[in-house]
Amino acid sequence: MDLLIVLLVGWLVSFLGQLPLGTMSITATHIAVLEGFNNAWRYALGVALIEIIYLRLVLVGVQWMLAHHLLFTIIGWLTVLFFLVFAVISFVMIAKKKSNEKNILLKNNLHRFVLGVSMSALNPAQIPFWFIWSSYLMNANVLSNQTASLNLFTIGCGLGTISGLAFYMYGGNWLIKKLKAETKVLNIIMGIIFLIAAFAQLYRMLYSKMF
Repeated sequence: MDLLIVLLVGWLVSFLGQLPLGTMSITATHIAVLEGFNNAWRYALGVALIEIIYLRLVLVGVQWMLAHHLLFTIIGWLTVLFFLVFAVISFVMIAKKKSNEKNILLKNNLHRFVLGVSMSALNPAQIPFWFIWSSYLMNANVLSNQTASLNLFTIGCGLGTISGLAFYMYGGNWLIKKLKAETKVLNIIMGIIFLIAAFAQLYRMLYSKMF
């Protein structure tokens, strides 16, 4: 029963963490609407894989992350650049009235699983998120250092991530079709989300500590 609780807690924390509108979730919606659910699922699995890897790094110990702080700093600044570039491109496409074109992020032949892996890897903000939650759950004696407990927690978190993205895939697809919105609407939303994400990441890099 205790291990089942660990699995469910992992799922719940990760699922709720995916619900706030962000670049990962809106991209899942965009892919579902324009390319179908098969590609959207491939993308979601890629996102979940990297999140699981980051989580395992957190669970293994903070010392490794501190020793590689420079690596995460570099990734953090690349993320700022990544978000700004795609925000600008999204708005340029809108200004050129290319209303029915895909966002630049999806105008490529990159396998959607690889796209999910790439976008998730460029999201180091999930590291402090998991550090805080894993520390809290360990202090609350919900999560233990036993291998079975850590493995089930990781599995639960991976399933929670996929569930959260599925919510945007199916819910977003339904909403867009219900409102009969054009691709332009998605491009506007993606542009705004990328811009907000860029400034949020910039704030973290300048004024916050990663750990």
